[in-house]
Amino acid sequence: MIQDFLNQLFSLDVNGVNATFRLSLALILGSLVGAERKHKGQIAGIRTFALISMGACLAMLLSIYVPQEYLGLKNGDPGRIAAQVITGIGFLGGGAMIQQKGAVRGLTTAAGIWITAIIGMAVGVGMYFASLVCTLLIFLVVVGFNRFEHRIRIGQETKVISIRTKGILQNLDVYVDALRSEGVTLSTSYFELNYEKDMTEVNLVVLVKSSKRMMHVIRRLGELRPTYSITFSNQIDI
Repeated sequence: MIQDFLNQLFSLDVNGVNATFRLSLALILGSLVGAERKHKGQIAGIRTFALISMGACLAMLLSIYVPQEYLGLKNGDPGRIAAQVITGIGFLGGGAMIQQKGAVRGLTTAAGIWITAIIGMAVGVGMYFASLVCTLLIFLVVVGFNRFEHRIRIGQETKVISIRTKGILQNLDVYVDALRSEGVTLSTSYFELNYEKDMTEVNLVVLVKSSKRMMHVIRRLGELRPTYSITFSNQIDI
């Protein structure tokens, strides 16, 4: 009885036993990745990643099952449906990325969606060990490498300075020069010109040392031009 169960479980042909096991394993692995993303505050969490992984697994099972069961299709290509899954999942990953005040967020989550779909397909063809290893490596990348990135910045943190100033700016030189003189590195910038209200909104993504006191810098930026407001916040690494 046990031997028959194991034979069905590890059979190359799709049957009820191994299909159930593969779908369940895909659900678990996808949920683990989704839990990490949810912990980082992402909208795509456990349910999303679990469904993606199971869906990709089922697509792979279908790719194997069709040429297995239908006469004349024994030489069918089981990679066709899988290829379409990889293409289609890219659109879902694109929906996880947003652009906010000059900073793109969600790239890691989009990449996680993509590789979770591939894990689901790997489970679908019976590559259990490779799927488990890949899931562990994902956690190494998103958790371990995140800490390593913080270390190689040598105590630098990413911050966002949002300034609402009177008038229409022609360039950002006045702010760039002030930041440089204060030892603050400008990573990227974004500004919006509001002609109706005669106002410019400037968003500066900067790298600063964690020990640096920023109140003096913010005060100086506010004195450069007539300023309505300044917002200083963290840009979350995701």
